[in-house]
Amino acid sequence: MTAAQPAITAGATGVVFRRELGAYLRSPMGYIVAATVLLLDGLLFYAQALGPSAGERLSGQVLAGFFYNASGLTAIAAVALSIRLVAEERQTGTQLLLDTSPVRDWEIVLGKFLSALAFLTAINLATLYMPLLILVNGKVSLAHVLTGYLGLTLIGGAVLAVGLFASALTRHQLVAAATASLVTGTLFLLWPLSRIVGPPVSWVFAALAIHGRHFAGFQSGLFHLRDVAYYVALTYFFLYAATKIMEAKRWE
Repeated sequence: MTAAQPAITAGATGVVFRRELGAYLRSPMGYIVAATVLLLDGLLFYAQALGPSAGERLSGQVLAGFFYNASGLTAIAAVALSIRLVAEERQTGTQLLLDTSPVRDWEIVLGKFLSALAFLTAINLATLYMPLLILVNGKVSLAHVLTGYLGLTLIGGAVLAVGLFASALTRHQLVAAATASLVTGTLFLLWPLSRIVGPPVSWVFAALAIHGRHFAGFQSGLFHLRDVAYYVALTYFFLYAATKIMEAKRWE
């Protein structure tokens, strides 16, 4: 590989990234998703931190509850943001331009994924004032806050990859939404299912569950490399699958 090739790759991915991020900033869909997540996060946080039972909870428990609720909303937002990434291109006919351009499929997938992840991360960071409000009447550790937001980024990235995979399968956004919701919902359900079935199936379900075991540490402010490795591997798997689907469809 020549020295110019990495620069070309980074440039192609950057072009796709800027294009898709601009699409989020120009379309009402991005703002609707952001406003909905921020509103629901705020209402749930208010109920936990200032509601009738707030006085019975420790600051760490309130913060853990915030990250628990935020993780579910992050997953829903990730599905909503990702289903348009490829399906919309096919609906509008702009996918043909990408297919005939010198940009490779994995560069397209990476650029689209990173743009959605950047937008979703910005939404999550806009909720940062909520954990900081706990400092008014309580005490929280900075490590707990940082670990929690790292967890939100990782679980959001994993669900975005699932949604991008679903979007690459079809040209219809509703079908992509249904597919992404089904896969994500199944990954969420694996944790409660692991509690009612016996080993070794319970071990497999727990290891594959996207929530529960793998997010519990981030929720409580505990950092485990195994959980990071799980989310990175899950993200890579679905991005790789999306790339292969796009390569196959390019030659149809």
